Amino acid sequence: MTGKKILIVDDEQDIVETLKFVLETEGLNCITAYDGEEALFKAKNEKPDLIILDVMLPKINGYKVCRLLKFDAKYKDIPILMVTARSQEEDKSIGEETGADEYITKPFDIDEVVNIAKQYLNKGL
Repeated sequence: MTGKKILIVDDEQDIVETLKFVLETEGLNCITAYDGEEALFKAKNEKPDLIILDVMLPKINGYKVCRLLKFDAKYKDIPILMVTARSQEEDKSIGEETGADEYITKPFDIDEVVNIAKQYLNKGL
Protein backbone atom coordinates (compact mmCIF):
# COMPACT_ATOMS: atom_id res chain seq x y z
CA MET A 1 0.00 0.00 0.00
CA THR A 2 3.03 2.26 0.24
CA GLY A 3 2.98 5.02 -2.32
CA LYS A 4 -0.80 5.39 -2.38
CA LYS A 5 -1.94 9.00 -2.31
CA ILE A 6 -4.76 10.39 -0.16
CA LEU A 7 -6.27 13.85 -0.43
CA ILE A 8 -7.48 15.09 2.97
CA VAL A 9 -9.96 17.98 2.79
CA ASP A 10 -11.22 19.79 5.89
CA ASP A 11 -11.31 23.43 6.96
CA GLU A 12 -10.19 22.44 10.49
CA GLN A 13 -6.39 22.30 10.42
CA ASP A 14 -6.12 20.06 13.49
CA ILE A 15 -8.28 17.38 11.84
CA VAL A 16 -6.22 17.55 8.63
CA GLU A 17 -2.91 17.35 10.52
CA THR A 18 -4.06 14.47 12.74
CA LEU A 19 -5.33 12.40 9.81
CA LYS A 20 -2.21 13.21 7.80
CA PHE A 21 0.10 12.15 10.63
CA VAL A 22 -1.67 8.84 11.24
CA LEU A 23 -1.99 7.96 7.54
CA GLU A 24 1.64 8.83 6.83
CA THR A 25 2.76 6.50 9.64
CA GLU A 26 0.93 3.81 7.63
CA GLY A 27 3.19 4.57 4.66
CA LEU A 28 0.67 6.62 2.70
CA ASN A 29 1.35 9.90 0.93
CA CYS A 30 -1.01 12.69 1.93
CA ILE A 31 -1.88 15.94 0.24
CA THR A 32 -4.19 18.45 1.88
CA ALA A 33 -6.77 21.08 1.02
CA TYR A 34 -8.72 23.44 3.27
CA ASP A 35 -11.63 24.48 1.03
CA GLY A 36 -13.72 23.01 -1.77
CA GLU A 37 -12.08 24.97 -4.56
CA GLU A 38 -8.60 23.80 -3.53
CA ALA A 39 -9.94 20.25 -3.14
CA LEU A 40 -11.24 20.15 -6.72
CA PHE A 41 -8.00 21.61 -8.08
CA LYS A 42 -5.82 19.09 -6.20
CA ALA A 43 -8.09 16.14 -6.99
CA LYS A 44 -7.86 16.88 -10.71
CA ASN A 45 -4.12 17.64 -10.74
CA GLU A 46 -2.84 15.06 -8.25
CA LYS A 47 -5.25 12.18 -9.06
CA PRO A 48 -5.30 10.75 -5.51
CA ASP A 49 -6.15 7.11 -4.83
CA LEU A 50 -8.69 8.17 -2.17
CA ILE A 51 -10.26 11.37 -0.85
CA ILE A 52 -11.32 12.09 2.74
CA LEU A 53 -13.75 14.98 2.35
CA ASP A 54 -15.51 17.22 4.87
CA VAL A 55 -19.00 18.45 3.94
CA MET A 56 -19.03 21.96 5.39
CA LEU A 57 -16.21 23.73 3.54
CA PRO A 58 -15.55 27.31 2.46
CA LYS A 59 -15.99 28.27 -1.24
CA ILE A 60 -17.56 24.99 -2.46
CA ASN A 61 -19.21 22.52 -0.07
CA GLY A 62 -18.18 18.87 0.08
CA TYR A 63 -21.41 17.62 -1.48
CA LYS A 64 -20.76 19.68 -4.60
CA VAL A 65 -17.07 18.65 -4.73
CA CYS A 66 -18.12 15.00 -4.48
CA ARG A 67 -20.79 15.37 -7.17
CA LEU A 68 -18.41 17.16 -9.57
CA LEU A 69 -15.80 14.41 -9.20
CA LYS A 70 -18.17 11.43 -9.22
CA PHE A 71 -20.00 12.62 -12.32
CA ASP A 72 -16.76 13.12 -14.27
CA ALA A 73 -15.54 9.97 -16.04
CA LYS A 74 -11.88 10.81 -15.28
CA TYR A 75 -12.39 10.89 -11.49
CA LYS A 76 -15.50 8.79 -10.78
CA ASP A 77 -13.50 5.78 -9.59
CA ILE A 78 -11.69 7.65 -6.81
CA PRO A 79 -13.27 6.51 -3.51
CA ILE A 80 -14.57 9.41 -1.42
CA LEU A 81 -15.01 9.09 2.33
CA MET A 82 -17.25 11.92 3.45
CA VAL A 83 -16.51 13.03 7.03
CA THR A 84 -18.94 15.47 8.62
CA ALA A 85 -20.61 16.74 11.76
CA ARG A 86 -23.92 16.52 9.89
CA SER A 87 -25.44 13.28 11.12
CA GLN A 88 -29.10 13.55 10.14
CA GLU A 89 -30.52 10.81 7.90
CA GLU A 90 -31.27 13.47 5.28
CA ASP A 91 -27.58 14.48 5.23
CA LYS A 92 -26.51 10.87 4.72
CA SER A 93 -28.98 10.54 1.84
CA ILE A 94 -27.52 13.63 0.18
CA GLY A 95 -24.04 12.15 0.64
CA GLU A 96 -25.13 8.95 -1.07
CA GLU A 97 -26.84 10.86 -3.88
CA THR A 98 -23.65 12.81 -4.59
CA GLY A 99 -21.73 9.55 -4.92
CA ALA A 100 -19.84 9.35 -1.61
CA ASP A 101 -18.55 5.83 -0.95
CA GLU A 102 -18.74 6.22 2.85
CA TYR A 103 -20.38 8.73 5.19
CA ILE A 104 -18.57 9.03 8.52
CA THR A 105 -19.87 11.38 11.23
CA LYS A 106 -17.76 13.53 13.55
CA PRO A 107 -16.50 13.02 16.13
CA PHE A 108 -14.98 9.97 14.51
CA ASP A 109 -12.60 7.28 15.68
CA ILE A 110 -9.33 7.91 13.82
CA ASP A 111 -8.56 4.17 13.66
CA GLU A 112 -11.94 3.53 12.05
CA VAL A 113 -11.26 6.13 9.35
CA VAL A 114 -7.78 4.67 8.71
CA ASN A 115 -9.19 1.12 8.48
CA ILE A 116 -11.95 2.18 6.07
CA ALA A 117 -9.38 4.06 3.95
CA LYS A 118 -7.13 0.98 3.85
CA GLN A 119 -10.06 -1.22 2.75
CA TYR A 120 -10.72 1.05 -0.23
CA LEU A 121 -7.04 1.36 -1.10
CA ASN A 122 -6.61 -2.42 -1.02
CA LYS A 123 -9.54 -2.87 -3.42
CA GLY A 124 -7.50 -1.05 -6.04
CA LEU A 125 -4.61 -3.53 -5.84
